[in-house]
Amino acid sequence: MSEYNFKYHPDPLKTGAFKNDKTIVCDCCGKETNVYYTNPFYSTKDVNALCPECIASGAAAKKFDGEFQDADSADEVKDKKALDELIHRTPGYCGWQQEYWLAHCDDYCAFMGYYDWAALGHEGLAAEIEETYREDVCMIPFEDAKEYIQNNECYLFKCLHCEKHFIYFDFD
Repeated sequence: MSEYNFKYHPDPLKTGAFKNDKTIVCDCCGKETNVYYTNPFYSTKDVNALCPECIASGAAAKKFDGEFQDADSADEVKDKKALDELIHRTPGYCGWQQEYWLAHCDDYCAFMGYYDWAALGHEGLAAEIEETYREDVCMIPFEDAKEYIQNNECYLFKCLHCEKHFIYFDFD
């Protein structure tokens, strides 16, 4: 677990959303930081790196009129505050094409990282993923998906309420 508390992306250092290989100056607050974000940030402004504090507070999204996740590329939930937290105060992840954020139990799921089929099996998740697979967002039948993620990564999500796991992937 990282020291940064993001409800929908609990360990951004582990997933690679944050880097800590050098000290940079945050484009939002202007302070030096040795942990910084360089993943997707949708804005008309040129933003190179952001510190975790500016993401968590929403300052970066407000200052640069930007989003970390496209609202149209996320499942719908009833609570609009959850969508606001996801797109304005949650570090995103990198996909091949357009990232998509899954929801379950009427809340957004936590992004857990990048996994291939062997890693899902090692974590004991293969059977659960087969049960929870969503063809509606992955766009191909499970057997084709299983073959695809034998050699490629998928994006693993975990429901914050029932703790079921789900995957999403896109094609390169």
